[in-house]
Amino acid sequence: MQTEADSYYRKLGDGRYESTIHAQGAWNPQEQHMAPVSGIMVRELEGFAPRPDLRMARISFDILGMIPGGEFSIECTVLRPGKTIELVQAEMIANGRTAVRATAWRLQRSDTTAVAGLGDVAMPPRAEATVAEGLAEWPGGYIRSIELQALPGAVPGRGQAWLRGRYPMLEGEATADLVKLIGVADTANGIAPRIAPGEGTYIYPNTDLSLHLYREPEGEWLGLDTSVTFGSDGIGLTSSVLNDYKGPFGRAEQILTVRAINQQ
Repeated sequence: MQTEADSYYRKLGDGRYESTIHAQGAWNPQEQHMAPVSGIMVRELEGFAPRPDLRMARISFDILGMIPGGEFSIECTVLRPGKTIELVQAEMIANGRTAVRATAWRLQRSDTTAVAGLGDVAMPPRAEATVAEGLAEWPGGYIRSIELQALPGAVPGRGQAWLRGRYPMLEGEATADLVKLIGVADTANGIAPRIAPGEGTYIYPNTDLSLHLYREPEGEWLGLDTSVTFGSDGIGLTSSVLNDYKGPFGRAEQILTVRAINQQ
């Protein structure tokens, strides 16, 4: 990963990309953070065999191992073609192996205004937030690249925050709203930790990220209404309601592997 950059990624040509310091992970300085990885993969899926009559409604990312910094490619395929429902896949390939696999259901658009309803509660607006210092506990270039404003009342395992990335996803290219917002969604696992990373007792990385989008998001600020649960057998879950300036637009889930430092 290069040390100076004004974007999360650079194009290398022939379908290859290079991560910058702004994509650096929090658990290992040699790996990429899953947040910008999900953003660049969504960008690829959005541009792959586009269907204006369909949109991505569920996107699931499986992290298949360390996501190394540096060069990689993304390959997209159609797994299940269809007239009104389609399943597409993207694979991030680095050092000769698939590091992350994403699958996305594209569903047909139609006018359902007459029956539209919302079950999730909207977050307080960003005007009620304060500048957060909690993420300073986390290392890595990605964490330093984001702007975060937390809402009052956070406790271990429960919190709300608004955040955005300071850089475009790809050098020399405007970033679409969907890519901007999905590109910071994985940060949810860090905004309301049950155990601060600086305590040095446990780690709790996620092995996946699953997003359900019941509305297309807009804007550049993502609101995360997040709760974190640790089970008693080494498994945890980070759950978030996703908000933009209009209110809730979807949900995110991240399964966690909770490990004592001396058990790694």
